[in-house]
Amino acid sequence: MKLDYILLRQISILSIFFGIASAFVTLIPIVGTYSFIFLTCFIAPVVIWLLLKYNCLTLSETKDSVIVGAISGFVGYLAFSIFYIPISIVLMKFFHIAANYGIGILLSNGSFFILTVLSIFMGVLGATMNAFTGFLTYYIIGLINSVKK
Repeated sequence: MKLDYILLRQISILSIFFGIASAFVTLIPIVGTYSFIFLTCFIAPVVIWLLLKYNCLTLSETKDSVIVGAISGFVGYLAFSIFYIPISIVLMKFFHIAANYGIGILLSNGSFFILTVLSIFMGVLGATMNAFTGFLTYYIIGLINSVKK
């Protein structure tokens, strides 16, 4: 796989879309936990599957899937943070609604620096988890292709 500008842009756009969608779904109290788990673990398999489906990506080695997974995890979580944090603050300050009590306390008492550092840390954690699930996706796709033949 050659990671050129067009492929990097496609990975980033898909990751940003799923990050923003997760931000809005995470605001719903019951399904928010599942959306957050999807965000931290399963953005990479969906991005890899979509790019393979439309022939935008060729996975020739394991490291290709790990790189795509790490990029999609980090970009997706940063897009999530950019949308989720301001919406949560607005909901708490004006409507006195908190989707998650612990997050509500952090957002009401934390400084901008703490929120930024926490977002970057969670982005790196999301990149690590999505790199692993991208790695698993590579082997599952290989297994499915070998069974089909």
